[in-house]
Amino acid sequence: MKCPSCASGDTHVIDTVREPSGGIRRRRSCRACGHRFTTIERVLETTPLVVKRGGRREAFNRDKILEGVRIACAKRPVAAQDIERLASQVEAQVFAMNVSEVPARAIGDMVLQGLRELDEVAYIRYAIVYLNLKDLESVKNEIERLLAER
Repeated sequence: MKCPSCASGDTHVIDTVREPSGGIRRRRSCRACGHRFTTIERVLETTPLVVKRGGRREAFNRDKILEGVRIACAKRPVAAQDIERLASQVEAQVFAMNVSEVPARAIGDMVLQGLRELDEVAYIRYAIVYLNLKDLESVKNEIERLLAER
């Protein structure tokens, strides 16, 4: 592992912790410059393909989930670690399905469920795009449905 500070390859592991999501968090130190940094290791599994609405297929990409959730949570009191946790949960659910293809709809539903629990305003922002809510009446209906479930 190269040091992000000086690019030296002479680093050593100080501490190792197993994450609940299955990854391994390692605290490292550079012997050359003394810089300390953290790495996270995850097992790379066969990535399922995401089947889009139009039938197009693409590899599952956790970063797309992160980006969508970050946009929905912009200027909301949602911690970055909560956004990361949601993306990790969705990723774990997708891989736990143990299938070669996953409908994009299933992934979107997982994200919506997570956002509903995380922040209701972020949920509505995401739902407007994901559920294709085209007018104020449909947005109002979704908000009323959300309020009724409280």
